[in-house]
Amino acid sequence: MSTDAAYPTVVIIEEGMREGMQIESADISVDAKIGLLNALSQTGLGTIVACSFVSPNWTPQMACADELMTRFTPVPGVRYTALALNDKGRERASQYMPPLVESIEFPRTLVHLCDVFVRRNTNRSQEDEIAQWPRIIEQTVAAGHTAAGIAINAAWGSNWLGLFDQDYRMEMLQRQYDLWTAAGVKINRVWIGDPMAWNMPDQVASQLRAIHERWPDIDTFHLHLHDARGTALLSAYEALKVLGPEQTLILDSSIGGMGGCPYGGHGRMTRMIPTEDLVNLLHELGIPTGVDLAKLIDAALLAEEVVGHPLWGHVSKAGPRPRGDALFPMDLPFIETEEQAQHFRLGPSAYVGARSPWAAPITSPARDRLFPNQGHLKNDE
Repeated sequence: MSTDAAYPTVVIIEEGMREGMQIESADISVDAKIGLLNALSQTGLGTIVACSFVSPNWTPQMACADELMTRFTPVPGVRYTALALNDKGRERASQYMPPLVESIEFPRTLVHLCDVFVRRNTNRSQEDEIAQWPRIIEQTVAAGHTAAGIAINAAWGSNWLGLFDQDYRMEMLQRQYDLWTAAGVKINRVWIGDPMAWNMPDQVASQLRAIHERWPDIDTFHLHLHDARGTALLSAYEALKVLGPEQTLILDSSIGGMGGCPYGGHGRMTRMIPTEDLVNLLHELGIPTGVDLAKLIDAALLAEEVVGHPLWGHVSKAGPRPRGDALFPMDLPFIETEEQAQHFRLGPSAYVGARSPWAAPITSPARDRLFPNQGHLKNDE
């Protein structure tokens, strides 16, 4: 699939097993989680965050991380990563390398712009985070790294403090940038997180432009956008339009859109960009992903079974735009329910018994005239 638009290279990081599972029931079995992780591994996704190594006292949903790592089936070519918030967590994660690898954004420095959220989330202060920067930079230099990233979290606003402006974001990024460059380390990437879903498309676009104008050497932009207010995919699309083919846009998403933490105030309603919706959008824009959308939709429906409630993706409910042999039958009966709408993947068995008022076959004289050469187009290219 080709396009005339000059989009950036897009990298998808699947967060369902970590960001999603951490807000779902702690009673979900390890077997069910392994089944979902294995299914996601077969979709063509390049990077999957498999779990997090955190205290089970505070996040009991991740108590099975060690068992998950020893029992799931890694697929060659898939990057598996894990979240670790401290040295103890990183030590646990290191026991499973491979199949785990370092997260794509490291090495980096990070600060939360909301000091309330970071205290609630990690029991640290904003000052504690900033105080760690020199140690992180020193360790990075000692390890021989010549490039690193800068990062801000809770970037666009806080449920406790309100809206943050671009000057504040740029100030915190500049402070990190100056320390790294003084140590002789090049900054070539930036990570921006939004755990309380304050992103707005215009503000995301403005922020990326400002970073590019001030630091042209930054060519990798990593966005972790939450969707409590329904703007995350819109913001991601604006990022696609702002960045060019010489740049890379990394987007975190989650199967079915599940995600959130108990410390931000929205619980499961924090949500994320549904991975299946993101992949569908990218395919329609002509941006390659390497992902088999049909398998990803199957994984999204499996995820609903695993968590025991409906999730928030769209394309898993209605299907991608049909083409070629996948176009709907013109005599399709009334389709009224979510179950019947699954005919896009299950065929006529999904609507057995549905009302059909058509007394004569429906035909389309316009079809051959408008689409004389229409063939079967794959949705996974």
